[in-house]
Amino acid sequence: MENLNQRLAALTLLRKELHKNPEVSGKEVQTAKRITSFLENYPPDELITQLGTTGILAIYNGKTAGKTVLFRCELDALPIQEINTFEHRSLTNGVSHKCGHDGHMAILCGLAMELHYNRPETGTVILLFQPAEEDGSGAAAVYNDPQFSCKPDFAFALHNIPGYKKHQIVVKNNTFSCAVNSLIIKLKGITAHAGEPHKGTNPALALAKITTAFDQFIQDDISNKDYCLITPIYSKMGKKAYGVSADAAQIHFTVRTNSNAQMKHIESKLEQLAQSIAAKFDLKCKTSWTQSFQANENHLEAVQQILKAAEFHDFEILEKESPFSWGEDFGLFTQQFPGAMFGLGSGITTPALHNPDYDFPDEIIATGLQTFLQISKQITNAH
Repeated sequence: MENLNQRLAALTLLRKELHKNPEVSGKEVQTAKRITSFLENYPPDELITQLGTTGILAIYNGKTAGKTVLFRCELDALPIQEINTFEHRSLTNGVSHKCGHDGHMAILCGLAMELHYNRPETGTVILLFQPAEEDGSGAAAVYNDPQFSCKPDFAFALHNIPGYKKHQIVVKNNTFSCAVNSLIIKLKGITAHAGEPHKGTNPALALAKITTAFDQFIQDDISNKDYCLITPIYSKMGKKAYGVSADAAQIHFTVRTNSNAQMKHIESKLEQLAQSIAAKFDLKCKTSWTQSFQANENHLEAVQQILKAAEFHDFEILEKESPFSWGEDFGLFTQQFPGAMFGLGSGITTPALHNPDYDFPDEIIATGLQTFLQISKQITNAH
């Protein structure tokens, strides 16, 4: 059995190997193979692969029946070119681990090492290595896979957060991270000669009207229950044919709210408004939604487990007053099971997530591992 320093050294090497070989959402084949190979050295009672495409479940059973707790991390990287020059920099052009999922995987692999040598007293601990978090499709793919038959009493996840002190545990009851959904609006009119635009229906004015009309729903105070941020992301209209008045256009927005209920309300309002404006300009309008992330609505009892574990290790705790504005598809699991996500501070001066020079700080692997392990003990050893 390795001592703690030996385990952390092995986890750091694994983390750097994962960092060097990133794969984007839904393509994490080699990443999954690396994780599976690592887990085979610390065999669980049951190992399920190809879950929701490339996902993995490692199940460690206790000595007797009891509660089940699930811990989840992410497999995927981002389509971002790394600019770092260190030895473990990405070997894949245009793809890199810029959200720290390599570190999250290392933390969960550390938990596997511990569970292999020390099974829970009671109950079951499940480790989920989830694909495709970045595009919002992975959690649903896992949950809807027939292989995912477990019903945990609790589900937990963490995310490293630059701009917060290293090793700091960041918690919040209720909404931890926002609901995020992306709206695509497609407008269709009729072409005409550019010298006689009145003989067709050009979508330009409708496109502008929709963009400005959406401003009425924006409430940028994230602590407000009616918080709503609508950001134009992409637009396209017509072709570079200067004698032709355009007949088609599309525009994409991301929408953020701090509750799933508010998101449903806003979705309906935006669709109705887009259709209404299009009709006034005699245009056909199609709306669709993509890359949907449910809000992480943390459960109080799960948050209390995180606080108890952090206090046990005397880790600094920050109880946040307002949610994070980014989305994270672990929110689907907190809709289905009691659970919570918490933040793990990755350094005040650490580059922001998704920045091309970001790199997960290896020294916080131990903090995440110790927190998860203590939560596991609290739940599976409870009498």
